Amino acid sequence: MSRKVVRTSKFRHVFGQAVKADQCYDDIRISTMTWDSNFCSVNPKFVSMIVDASGGGAFMVLPLNKTGRIDMSYPTVCGHTGPVLDIEFCPHNDNIIASGSEDCSVMIWEIPDGGLTSPLTEPVVKLEGHCKRVGILSWHPTAHNVLLSAGSDNVIILWNVARGEEVVRIDSVHPDLIYSACWNRDGSRILTSCKDKKLRVLDPRKGTVLFEKDKPHEGSRPVRAVFVSGGQILSTGFSRMSERQVALWDPNNFGEPLTLQELDTSSGVLLPFFDPDTGIIYLCGKGDSSIRYFEVTDEAPYVHYLSMFSSKESQKGMGYMPKRGLEVNKCEIARFYKLHERKCEPIVMTVPRKSDLFQEDLYPDTIGPEPSVDADEWFNGKEAPPVLISLKDGFVATTKTKEFKVHKSLLKTTTASAGSQPDDSGEVQSLRKEVKDLKAALEELTKRVKELEGEN
Repeated sequence: MSRKVVRTSKFRHVFGQAVKADQCYDDIRISTMTWDSNFCSVNPKFVSMIVDASGGGAFMVLPLNKTGRIDMSYPTVCGHTGPVLDIEFCPHNDNIIASGSEDCSVMIWEIPDGGLTSPLTEPVVKLEGHCKRVGILSWHPTAHNVLLSAGSDNVIILWNVARGEEVVRIDSVHPDLIYSACWNRDGSRILTSCKDKKLRVLDPRKGTVLFEKDKPHEGSRPVRAVFVSGGQILSTGFSRMSERQVALWDPNNFGEPLTLQELDTSSGVLLPFFDPDTGIIYLCGKGDSSIRYFEVTDEAPYVHYLSMFSSKESQKGMGYMPKRGLEVNKCEIARFYKLHERKCEPIVMTVPRKSDLFQEDLYPDTIGPEPSVDADEWFNGKEAPPVLISLKDGFVATTKTKEFKVHKSLLKTTTASAGSQPDDSGEVQSLRKEVKDLKAALEELTKRVKELEGEN
């Protein structure tokens, strides 16, 4: 008599939970553009979402703790002349965000600590090089100030943001619209999916195709693809009968998929989010009201279904919090920011554990905010793995303790200053002294002017 043995996994009981109503961001008019990007970007300081705007494009950036009803007059970032299609926070500086728009430009913005107090119309840098709308943005994971942009002109451009210049232009590879473009873990490869039904792995500096897969999914609807552990590729797409599929590929042997599973017959594009620390892939369908999650392992069938978070309302977009913004003492392994028509709702994914001590098996060292290589060095050929940090202490809740020191310059980075807080009182005292000296100098100059006027 054979008994079915359930696969053992510490993530078998991961469950999703929406936060209470007072911890949502309400009364925000989310963009109604029909574009398959996330529409939301989030980091340990801010949450940002693309909003409806008359006469151009805008997005809103809110400090994480500014929950509740957002006033209609709350300032937005509104420098684009066409609708905004994609936004992404810089992984190395929490105050820097990039936006791509239908006006063919990419803009880099600096958000002050505490959020905006007036509408932001002037970007720090404006990057112009695309001749059609820019719908995909992706920051390099390890090199500082390197940004990838892809437009409807079927061109991928790699920018050196600090210099504000285009360095690499990949314009002869894609004959049709680019559906998705992303980096691998150390930024040495780019993976793209295209309307010509091909997946391509590119060398980013040379712009050459290293591997190519024709028709990963038979259907004609958009394909999305991301790198997962061990250099493998996970793709989501549609069958000929419009059933949604998820497949895993080995780029060194692109002939047959390692696994291909059919999910359902919905029409929304599945947005994949991969967590390299746990090996979990989250699939969020645009227009769906659920998040499915799977564990990617080395044993067949490689992609194991774990569970599904369901809710009543459909999602118009989804933001994914980096690991360093999670609450590790609550065993939170992922946090999504789900966009509804008029609000943004955080959804927390948790591993049930009885102990509230730090769980080392759930939180291996993860990618930190420090870049491992400079833009110029990277473009000249230097590779470097990401700089890892431990989540054991210091990275618990960003709202309570200020653990990042932000240098107000694009060339500098957000550095973890968990233990070395700057001496605020000393800084304040030096500023007061400076003001006092300036006042004294002003008085002296005024006195001198009066004297000269008296002489004349």
